[in-house]
Amino acid sequence: MLGGGTLKPQQHVTEVVRETARSNLIEALEQSKPHWPLPNPPLMDPDFPPIHPNGVESLIEKTLNIFDAESIVFERHLQSIVEIMVPYKMSLTQKPFEEYEKWLINRKEEVAERILFAMCTDWFSRALDEFAPDTERWWIAIFMLNGLCQKPHGQSVYQGYHLLESIALASRPGAWHSNKESGPHEMSWDPNAKVPRLGIIVHERGVQSALWLMERLEKSEDSRRLLLIEWIVLLLERQELVVPLAIGEKMLRAADDCFLEIPIRLSICLPRLVEADLETGLKLLEKLSNREEVNVQRGLADVLTRLFRRIEWKALPYLEKMLLSNDKTVLAAASSTVGDIRFLDEELFANKLFELITHPEIIVRRNLVSHLRSYITIFPKDERGIFSTLWLDGDEVLAIRLRELLIRLDEVNTECFALIIKKIHTKNALSLQPLWDVLEVRRKERTLQWKRYLNDDGPLPASIHSDNL
Repeated sequence: MLGGGTLKPQQHVTEVVRETARSNLIEALEQSKPHWPLPNPPLMDPDFPPIHPNGVESLIEKTLNIFDAESIVFERHLQSIVEIMVPYKMSLTQKPFEEYEKWLINRKEEVAERILFAMCTDWFSRALDEFAPDTERWWIAIFMLNGLCQKPHGQSVYQGYHLLESIALASRPGAWHSNKESGPHEMSWDPNAKVPRLGIIVHERGVQSALWLMERLEKSEDSRRLLLIEWIVLLLERQELVVPLAIGEKMLRAADDCFLEIPIRLSICLPRLVEADLETGLKLLEKLSNREEVNVQRGLADVLTRLFRRIEWKALPYLEKMLLSNDKTVLAAASSTVGDIRFLDEELFANKLFELITHPEIIVRRNLVSHLRSYITIFPKDERGIFSTLWLDGDEVLAIRLRELLIRLDEVNTECFALIIKKIHTKNALSLQPLWDVLEVRRKERTLQWKRYLNDDGPLPASIHSDNL
């Protein structure tokens, strides 16, 4: 109620969301209380040196007072967030608050969270203004951000990371941290000009403040530690920040975490670390590979191809280890990566295929078919008999995949096709019948030519196409 009358829909939504946001802010500030003292602001005005707050209770009271005073800012953020969250069809109306009051109130927690992060971003913008830094806003902003970042999803991940990066660079949130790269898309571009490109420049005091925040998360409960890993995944895209923020060391410590989601997430972003810091990346790879949890091994198996492209021969022992796994998912991913060996050693690639064609798990044998195109291109005579062995395996799925490859091979490389089916015909002529059934539908006369050729009654049929396999 307001003035004894019924609240209008927009006023009602505003009051409900404001009350929710204020209670969530109090909870966030309470959760941030143990983390004291706060780091010094990265930017300072020499004429107005920063004064650290006297106590945590006074800072909480000051934060709430500022929140209450900035009602216009609150309403502005509410309006913009409603425009973002309301579905498109709903947004076509000119009165979203009136029409969808209930829809918004049911999502008051999400709306309140977005508003709190938006207000925190505003305060950081004032604190990190390089011309007139507001140190008073710094204390409440860093204190509030530490309390808001509790969940490993939503605003805590993306907006939290955005603010962390701004702190490390001592730059206002939303600022473009590097300069654009000139090119032919610009009318003023000079192809002969040599313009130095400035990358991201970290700020020493900003890095110290960012490390303080990251250390608070690293020493907290499971959800906050996982949130830190989510930030690290994003930070790996900013290679200039990897060393200053000690990302590699944090990942090495996290590799021993008992909360299983953390090492799983680390395995997924491992290739990025290898790119930024090879030595630390190899150490992390070794630690993760020694963990016995099957989900961690699955995560490593998923990125094995990316690791081969970065560390080449050093990835081979881990492939060998995964091929000895008892988990079918790990075996499936590892067998799909065998083809990467051909970039290291073609003979080793062929020998590994020959070794795996008799693997007891059918998923491994099925996955080998995807590598046979490369194998046949390198070894068209198939001296190891890999193709014929797989053809006679007896598995229906395997036979279908091989039949598709043989049909294509018949069209583009007749000599190779002839060598393969000759070996199969010698071992078991009846096994070729499913292939003949398909070829007869496509080209009946050509099928007869192949049968006569196998029985030494006719010449080798000519190729249909000259394309590559």
